[in-house]
Amino acid sequence: MQKLFEKLTGKKALILAILAMAAPAIIEMGLNTLLGVADMIMIGQMIGSGAIASVGFSNQIMYFLIFTFSAFNTGAVAMISRAYGEKDSPKMKHIAEQNVVLNLLIGLGVMGLAFVFKEDIFRIYEIEPKIFEDAILYFNYILIGFVPMFLSFAFASILRGSGDTKTPMWITGFANLLNILGNYVLITGWGIFPEMGIAGAALSTSLSRIVATAIYIYVLYVKNSMIKLKAKWIMDRHILGPLFRISLPGGIEQFFMQLSFVVVGVFIAKLETDAEALFRILIQIESLSFMPAVGVSIAAATLVGKSLGEKDIHKASEIGLTSSVLGILWGIFVGILFVTIPLPLLYAFTTDQTVIALGIPVMVYMAINQPGLNFMIVMGGALRGAGDTYKLMIYTMIRLWALFVPLSYLFILTLNQGVAGLWQAEILSIFATAIIIFRRFHSKKWALLMLN
Repeated sequence: MQKLFEKLTGKKALILAILAMAAPAIIEMGLNTLLGVADMIMIGQMIGSGAIASVGFSNQIMYFLIFTFSAFNTGAVAMISRAYGEKDSPKMKHIAEQNVVLNLLIGLGVMGLAFVFKEDIFRIYEIEPKIFEDAILYFNYILIGFVPMFLSFAFASILRGSGDTKTPMWITGFANLLNILGNYVLITGWGIFPEMGIAGAALSTSLSRIVATAIYIYVLYVKNSMIKLKAKWIMDRHILGPLFRISLPGGIEQFFMQLSFVVVGVFIAKLETDAEALFRILIQIESLSFMPAVGVSIAAATLVGKSLGEKDIHKASEIGLTSSVLGILWGIFVGILFVTIPLPLLYAFTTDQTVIALGIPVMVYMAINQPGLNFMIVMGGALRGAGDTYKLMIYTMIRLWALFVPLSYLFILTLNQGVAGLWQAEILSIFATAIIIFRRFHSKKWALLMLN
């Protein structure tokens, strides 16, 4: 450990550069996650644990659709950051404009299909009628913000790729304040506002996403900025070709990743309602815990892509490896928190003593999982920034479908480990795959993909 700190001390300038770009992204991603977490906390405190389960199932389907089909932003970040490194501003803008149109079309298509087939989608879960009904109700209102959310992801990726991580942070922070205020007045009713319960939380979230998108449009299309865009509807195959080549593996990766969570959610749905509620709560706690790693991964993706645009492979490699060490250190810190203060974390979501008692031992496994999970997130960002999305897709699919899903079934249902079985399975799957991903990045074969 001492040697590790000595090495990091010798890279102060690089670490500061990574953290300077990562800090706003960390705050932004944390606030973005808080948009859903705020719903979960306020619903848990104002309505109850049954409503938490309903929102959890609804959010799982939402994340499956959004993260699968918004994966084209991965390619956009890699291409924009490379153009940024090449100091080619017209190319940067052209890529950005194409990505916005693509996200708009995909968002409209996904929203339409989700609305038509929503009941069929939710029937994959074996859940109580009341939870099913509330999940559909919540999902209906969340769909209102689907297209704005796709556009927000596109706009944020454009700004990040061009080195601006601060603007998305401020916009997301403002959207969160609106969401929390909207939750307060719409869940229980206040003044002229009706009492909407679980639907009020969803409507508040959607409205805050619409406002965020409007602000992004002002920043990128109206305000004079480094990357001022124009509304162009003609698709350019010279941009779409590389965009698809880089992004498609990421889309496939996200599809199978989110599908694995849906399948594991089906396993969890076979347990009691308390276990379902605990699962949703722990997922929210974990999603907040690794946000700093997501922020560092965004910085790593942008800086690796920029370095390759500058034809500096060594610098790109140093950024990726240093960033991944920062991810591991953060994971160790969070793991210690999970073991030492589990009660305050659980009490933030629920006062149900049965759920809390079930959750304390599970958080030990979550703690063990943190260093590996954070490493994988950051190293994945570095590989995406290099455009090495195909290999990352293969490794992710092997981890999820050859290890994580089968092991989850084994631990959760066959060995009766309950919710703890999910994290037991994830620990084993991440440990096995992390070594392979590290070897891939260390080989520097990814450099050829973006430099050819």
